[in-house]
Amino acid sequence: MSTTTYTPRPQVKYKEEIVPALMEEYAYKSIMQVPKLEKIVLSQGLGAATADKKIVDYAVEEMELIAGQKAVATISKKDEAAFKLRKGMPIGAKVTLRGEKMYEFLDRLVSSALPRVRDFQGISSTGFDGRGNYNLGIKEQIIFPEINIDRIKKIQGLDITFVTSANTDKEAKSLLAKFGFPFTKEQ
Repeated sequence: MSTTTYTPRPQVKYKEEIVPALMEEYAYKSIMQVPKLEKIVLSQGLGAATADKKIVDYAVEEMELIAGQKAVATISKKDEAAFKLRKGMPIGAKVTLRGEKMYEFLDRLVSSALPRVRDFQGISSTGFDGRGNYNLGIKEQIIFPEINIDRIKKIQGLDITFVTSANTDKEAKSLLAKFGFPFTKEQ
């Protein structure tokens, strides 16, 4: 019986193709200088959760389906009378992916979820934060094949943050583009 271990495609691609390409492109002296994807954070803010507590439970459930690991409800840090919000109320859901699960999610996002977006023209390259991290907003959670459209209560968006070890946005964009991110050609 052979014990072959599964390695996600983007993880293999990173080691075999992306690292040598970035070493050449930016003239790094060491492999340790090459930027890498550290984690992916999926989050949802649910304003309607102040009126209906079940919304957060549904969001956590959907987030677990999408990410393939346990999600947590986020709670408010302070009272906000204008939003009928009390400190400690659940108002969102989030999950942080690292390692193999992160690469598996990245593969599913680029190869199956993003192409399912209606009128897809590519993703904006303006979502970088100046420190090498990229934020992507998705308007509908139903683009993920794991979500059964007949069972959802409400179509909601989610934010995906890609945290990299890159020092500049240019390096981070090169890294993500080599992973197959379909950036638009805007400038």
